[in-house]
Amino acid sequence: MKKIVMIGTRFDTMGGISAVVNVYRAAGLFERLPIEYIATHCDGGAGAKLRILAAALWRFAGLLLRGQVGLLHVHVSRRASFWRKSVFFLAAFAFRVPAVLHLHSGAFHDFYERDCGAVKKRLVRYVFDHAAHVVVLSQTWKSWVASISGNRHITAIYNPVLLAEPAGDEARVAGQTLFLGRLGHNKGSYDLLSAAAAVRAAQPGLPLRLQLGGDGEVEQVRARAQALGIADRVDLLGWVSSADKAARLARAVVYVLPSYSEGLPMSVLEAMAAGLPVLTTPVGGIPEAVSDGVEGFLVAPGDVAALAERWSRLLADPALARRMGEAARRKVASTFSAQAVLPQLESVYLSLGFAAR
Repeated sequence: MKKIVMIGTRFDTMGGISAVVNVYRAAGLFERLPIEYIATHCDGGAGAKLRILAAALWRFAGLLLRGQVGLLHVHVSRRASFWRKSVFFLAAFAFRVPAVLHLHSGAFHDFYERDCGAVKKRLVRYVFDHAAHVVVLSQTWKSWVASISGNRHITAIYNPVLLAEPAGDEARVAGQTLFLGRLGHNKGSYDLLSAAAAVRAAQPGLPLRLQLGGDGEVEQVRARAQALGIADRVDLLGWVSSADKAARLARAVVYVLPSYSEGLPMSVLEAMAAGLPVLTTPVGGIPEAVSDGVEGFLVAPGDVAALAERWSRLLADPALARRMGEAARRKVASTFSAQAVLPQLESVYLSLGFAAR
């Protein structure tokens, strides 16, 4: 029996790809279709990563040689993720197996333009051009891929989220603001700290508690918070597990992600599903999820003054925050829930010869 072989990170790793794939599993996609999942990456040291990649290559080679691969679906980010997965693409092309390239990185354009010389750019374009279908996370990313590739089969399919019952108002903690992601400049972590300092200086009586969940530049962020005099208002949570994430979202009143580049961040969609207003930036696919003034606020990347002003407004007006959170949840239900999104992916599979059971 021919299978859909799906390539991605291990289910328990940090990051957006594992979050998306875990929604696929929870929503029953792996039960409706003959999907065999192969992990090519894990958290940990170089040795562990090399071992899981070697095992994945061996397993995939065996399936190819036995003629069991009917379709390859590869979840791709940038840099090492792309080069690692390109081996699977090239093998599939050699065996005339159709391949779906599913692009997740919000900074793939920077990787392509800045990190790739002429030869590497040709290889990137070759993989995109020869994929049977390219899946991207937004219309913005669809336009960018079309600018570098002649592939005519490019589809924007949003990341899906599970829609659970929202927390009641009694669970929310006044002023509690949540950020989830890799701490550093690209996610706007330092802008967020500067905005927090500005909010505290302008309205010292306003309740404000910033919780930052994620890995990355943890010590640098801690030092910046201390230098700005807001260490007492900032909690560094480390990487937040799936189980803890729901509890953190239930207690927060605002979700913030002032990124400089994104694909379509799962954390924003999860916050919206939890009924939170979102304070973020109009980059990547975010404007397709958050309309300024409806499900939250959009501010330009790096505009600390605007970030602080919109943040203050949400904290000072709980009724406004509640209305925006309710609108965010409605948007997820209609557009980003697993029930809304997965049929679109199944349609791609159907076009390539695989129907759901």
